[in-house]
This record gives sequence, structure tokens and C-alpha cells, in this order.
Amino acid sequence: MKREVLSLIVAASLLLPAGCVTTALAPGAADVQTVRSAADVASCTAVGNVRQPPDQNVDMRNLTVGVGGNTLFVTEEASGIVKAGVAYRCPK
Repeated sequence: MKREVLSLIVAASLLLPAGCVTTALAPGAADVQTVRSAADVASCTAVGNVRQPPDQNVDMRNLTVGVGGNTLFVTEEASGIVKAGVAYRCPK
């Protein structure tokens, strides 16, 4: 029994990192602000909608920069993971 439990723990620890995808940030993505209040983007220009692709784990900041934004207004979130939003270009 003890050996089976140890094998299960080892297997689980090997599988855990497979579900956590580390995505490299695109140039400028580290500077993207993520906001949840419409007041935070009141003086900004919307540049596009962004959404997590199905069955993928993409850093939403990369998608925001990809459409020309520097701020992500979150519109959909599940378990603390941003699923969708609107990319805005805000004055600095």
C-alpha cells in the first residue's frame, strides 16, 4: 500500500507541470495593465476584443499587445483566470 501511494504521488507531481503552460511574453506585454473597472478605461480607445483560444493557455497580455493595446479590461474570468476582455490603448 505504501509503495502504491508513493507511486501515485510521483505520477501526480510529474503530471502537474504539464497542465501549467509557461508562455513567453511578447515585447511590450509585461507593461500591459489589467483592469476590472470601466472607469479605468474611460479615457482610453478600444482597439479590439481578446479571448483565450479553446484548449490553450495563452497569456492575455500577449493578445492585448497583438491588437495594439496596452490595457486589458477583463470581461470574463473563471477561477481567477482571465478568459476574455477588451484591449484598450490608454495614454501613458
